[in-house]
Amino acid sequence: MNNTERKYLDFEKPLEEIAKKIVHLQEIKKRKNVDNQLQITQLQQLFKEKTKEIYSTLTPWQKVQVARHPQRPHTIDYINGLTDYFYELHGDQIYGDDPAIIGGVAKFRGKTVAIIGHQKGKDTEENIRRNFGMAHPEGYRKALRIMKIAEKFSFPVISFVDTPGAHPHIEAEERNQALAIAKNIYEMSALQVPIIVIIIGEGGSGGALGIGVGDKIAMLEFAIYSVISPEGCASILWKDQKAVVEASESLKLTAPDLLKIGIIDEIINEPIGGAHAQPQEMIEIIGNYLEKQMEELNSFKLDVLLEKRYLKYRNIGFYTQGTI
Repeated sequence: MNNTERKYLDFEKPLEEIAKKIVHLQEIKKRKNVDNQLQITQLQQLFKEKTKEIYSTLTPWQKVQVARHPQRPHTIDYINGLTDYFYELHGDQIYGDDPAIIGGVAKFRGKTVAIIGHQKGKDTEENIRRNFGMAHPEGYRKALRIMKIAEKFSFPVISFVDTPGAHPHIEAEERNQALAIAKNIYEMSALQVPIIVIIIGEGGSGGALGIGVGDKIAMLEFAIYSVISPEGCASILWKDQKAVVEASESLKLTAPDLLKIGIIDEIINEPIGGAHAQPQEMIEIIGNYLEKQMEELNSFKLDVLLEKRYLKYRNIGFYTQGTI
């Protein structure tokens, strides 16, 4: 992506100013045939150095903003960038289709796989159509239908998580939102094929868990994963939505925090400046990770795979015993 096409976050404003200077010098060079390449090269190097500086010290709230960046690659971008063939499946065979979740069967580096994932929009119009990646019950049932097809034909499952949460409104509750999510968690815990889950942006509450059970759970470096959004947490605990900075720190929603407490298995490093700055490089990194993990998981016998999955979730968390 050209740096001038990027949408810069508030804390990225120094980068935007450097990018504008580079463009200005490039226009002068082209229009007036001035030899200013040395200045351009110096500014390009400054841009890289400043990017490294900013992204090495991001706060949890800043990481939330990066995770939500509209130019981060979404599920469909990974599908288009990594697969030679994708046959999308629609509907849950009960109610209807849910555009907030996309899924189907694909060819990934010579192997047939099932892919499911939340799909946000690139702009306001698509976000409205996709409900900002917040799935209804039929979306989770569609995902389960695809996973059951994968199980029947022994295809590994790849799941991309990117949602603020499941759709919270009354129509979703009327169609059994909680049951749909719970059933997916139950079925995925015993699905008889390898499952790789990657949190690519936001991993919000039960909306993430509905397609988030797997043998390997990875997070992109600047993704987030939490029981509630910082805004929701601030509103409930601080009674003030402006307390998002404090809420973000308290929720321990960043990849390093979650790796430390054993919720995820691995952090996938993003390119310099985040996935939104270099989406094609991010897609390639994800592809290499998936290929490696599929090779490892396919080496286990099914009973061993399922036992390891069981123990993985059985061992998450800790408790203390005492007397009353």
